[in-house]
Amino acid sequence: MDISPRNLNRFLFLKLPAAWWTGVRVHNITNEKCTVTVTHKWINQNPFKSMYFAVQAMAAELTTGALVMWYVKKSNLKISMLVAQNKSIFSKKATGKITFLCTDGLKVKESIEKAIKTGEGQTFWLQSTGKNQNGITVSTFDFEWTIKVKK
Repeated sequence: MDISPRNLNRFLFLKLPAAWWTGVRVHNITNEKCTVTVTHKWINQNPFKSMYFAVQAMAAELTTGALVMWYVKKSNLKISMLVAQNKSIFSKKATGKITFLCTDGLKVKESIEKAIKTGEGQTFWLQSTGKNQNGITVSTFDFEWTIKVKK
């Protein structure tokens, strides 16, 4: 699969339908960053009339995971990838359109290059920040990814 917003959104529909149906969508991906949006709606809200934390987590994880997928694809090797742990901070009610951004693409590239060179698994942290339409941070997520070149 070519890693593009269109193909990643198709992937969501087929493989991660909970993300698709709650409105998570990839808007942009480059070597350095990935942008994902999700709009607060009835289907993804909590009892407090803001976006449910798990929906925010899906969008945030996608910004990081898409970058890992991007560089795995570029390597032309079979590389396993898995989230080992995550941390999150919620600083404001998430309402309206929330945009998640991860700018750690070069960190992914370096980690994959090191895994290929050494043959050893690598772990690294990537951060995604969600901001509302006013540019105010509503949540910040950190994901620890593990990768390993398959033999």
